[in-house]
Amino acid sequence: MKRKLFAFDIDGTLLGSDKQPLESTREALALLRQQGHLVTVATGRSRFMAQDIILDLGFSNYVLCNGAAAFLDHEQYYQNLLDEEELQRFSSELEKREIGLAYVGLDDVKKNNHHRQLQMAEAMGSIDFAAPEYDGDFHKENDVYQGLAFYDESYEGVFDNEFSKFRFVRWHPQSVDIVPKNGSKSATLLNLADRVGIERENIITFGDGENDREMLREAGIGVAMGNALPHIQKEAKFVTDTNDNDGIWKALKELKAI
Repeated sequence: MKRKLFAFDIDGTLLGSDKQPLESTREALALLRQQGHLVTVATGRSRFMAQDIILDLGFSNYVLCNGAAAFLDHEQYYQNLLDEEELQRFSSELEKREIGLAYVGLDDVKKNNHHRQLQMAEAMGSIDFAAPEYDGDFHKENDVYQGLAFYDESYEGVFDNEFSKFRFVRWHPQSVDIVPKNGSKSATLLNLADRVGIERENIITFGDGENDREMLREAGIGVAMGNALPHIQKEAKFVTDTNDNDGIWKALKELKAI
C-alpha cells in the first residue's frame, strides 16, 4: 500500500457539534498512523487555538492559519505572512468604516481596534474562545499569519479589488479570515506532499467549510462532511455522513483506507 497524506479540518470535521472528537474518529486516526500514512490537521485556527486538539488527538503534523504555517514532526518548515504594508492600509480602511479587526500570530490573537465588539465576541465564542484583548502594537512585534475582520455578508466582495494581496474567506456569519492571496490549505498541503514524496493522487482531505473548498477540489480525493453546505459538497469527490454521525470513520471504511 502506498503511503498517503490524510488532512483533516478541525471545526465541523474532526470535532462534533459538541466540540469534541468522536471515539470512531480517534480510532480511525490511530489506524491510519499504524499503516504509516502521514496524518495532518489542516485548519484555519492558529497554533494556540488548535493546540488542545493537536495534543488530544496526537497530531505531530499540522497546517495552521489556512495554510500560512505548517509543521512536520512538530517543527515549523513553512510560513506565509500577510504583507505588512497592505495590512496597514487595510487596518486604516476598517478604522474609517468602524469594522472590527484582529491580528493572528501563531500563539496569540489581539484586536487592533475597539469596533463591533459584540460581533467579535459572537464569532470567537462559536469556537469556544473569548474576544481577544486590545494590543495596537501587536503587528509591530509579532509575525502576523492572518487577520480576522468582523463584518457580515453585506460587505462581501467590498475589499477584494482594493486589497489584491489578500483573500477574504468567510468562516462565520460575522467574520472573515484575511489570508495571503496565494495562500490556502490546499497550496500548503501540496507543498507538504511534494516535500515528503507523496503524489497528489494520494492526498485525501476532509472538510466542511468555505476555507476547505480548494483542498477538497484539488486533492486526489476530497471528502466533504455531511454537515457541509451543498456548494461545499459539490467541490468534493465524495460526501460522507456528518461530523456527529461517524462521518470520518464511514468515509475511510468506504475508501478501504481502514
